[in-house]
Amino acid sequence: MDAKIKAFLDMLSWSEGTDTGLDDGYGVIVSGVDGKHTFTDYSDHPFAKGGFVTVSNNPFLRSTAAGRYQLEARWWAAYKKMLKLTNFGHDSQEAVAVQQIKESRALPLIESGDIEGAIRSCSNIWASLPGNSYGEHGGHSMADLIDKYNTFLTKDQA
Repeated sequence: MDAKIKAFLDMLSWSEGTDTGLDDGYGVIVSGVDGKHTFTDYSDHPFAKGGFVTVSNNPFLRSTAAGRYQLEARWWAAYKKMLKLTNFGHDSQEAVAVQQIKESRALPLIESGDIEGAIRSCSNIWASLPGNSYGEHGGHSMADLIDKYNTFLTKDQA
């Protein structure tokens, strides 16, 4: 994978709060009012057959976000079919995240080094990015996200 795209994905995982979670974030479910949630069965999205978590910092918000990039179950079925995925494992989660970046028209921005533009383009997908309308929390500052991206890019190129 291209170092710029990998650094962007690492930044997303950090931003979504999954980077220090179970299995490098791949086994993380959105934190609920009853604490942190995880999963270890990657055969399918943990909420593919229903269910949800009441989000910890907003008791009026219910979510099915899971995995390193906090994909909601409602999108999983479509991406699973579109990308011909057989499970919710690491490679599948990566493929969906990259597809979402492509659909946001952010991939050329990442490749050209316009990380701020890429973050803005993806803000409608990830709740932790500035400009989102999910109501979970305010997200991270653009400066912090770009700093993390640069840290990951330097690390990946070393």
